[in-house]
Amino acid sequence: MTDDIDEARDWLGNEIDCGTCTHLGLRATGGCCLMQACVNDRYARRIDRFFNWNPALADAYITHPHFEVRAIAARYANLFLLPMLLDDAEETVRWNAARRLPKRFVLRLRSDPHRDVRMRVATLLEGEELAPMMSDQDYYVRLVVASRIAPALLGRLMNDDEPEVRRVVALRIPYDWLLGMINDHDSSVRLEIARRLSPDSLSVLRRDPDWRVRYEVASRITTDELAELAEDEDSMVQEVARARVAIRPERPRESGT
Repeated sequence: MTDDIDEARDWLGNEIDCGTCTHLGLRATGGCCLMQACVNDRYARRIDRFFNWNPALADAYITHPHFEVRAIAARYANLFLLPMLLDDAEETVRWNAARRLPKRFVLRLRSDPHRDVRMRVATLLEGEELAPMMSDQDYYVRLVVASRIAPALLGRLMNDDEPEVRRVVALRIPYDWLLGMINDHDSSVRLEIARRLSPDSLSVLRRDPDWRVRYEVASRITTDELAELAEDEDSMVQEVARARVAIRPERPRESGT
């Protein structure tokens, strides 16, 4: 088991001297190994391997000056010591502590100053727990929220500033709300709406400015509403509409009496 990095330096850039290490005794028993498993090394993989081999030592390192050591120690340390790390200056430390704690602690990080922490927190929460994050300043956090929150709670995001958020909303909102988004100014959102609407409701989008939306409409709208689309300015829309008109079954003739 080796690392690609062929040097052993601490987080300050100094060469590691095993002779001065407080864990020197571990080397003889296989509890550590220079350039493989070392808590003093600046490389995260080696620090993690050290705590993997010696999890009982993690508690002593949750206040270490190097954030990588604190973050990795948080994966192994006693749960009762982790709440103090939720106020750590480094986002990686806060997240590694939160992911192991009960949900009531995770809720504290919904307003964490770092977007990556808030984004990860959103992946752990559900339903009403996510509601405060619907107004997050970062669109990617709102995107995660939009993909996880209960569809019935998505109303506030139907007018989100970011098209990608609204597109996810269009995929998940209750069917009865779809018509409320047919005038969205982004064509990718309207396309998702068109894909979900039933054939007899698609007429509201038959004159959409985007050919992709009209193509979807022409592909699925009821056949008695295809005439206008068969003359569409876009050749692909015309083609699919005319093909459907051509195969439309004739109405049976009434028999004479």
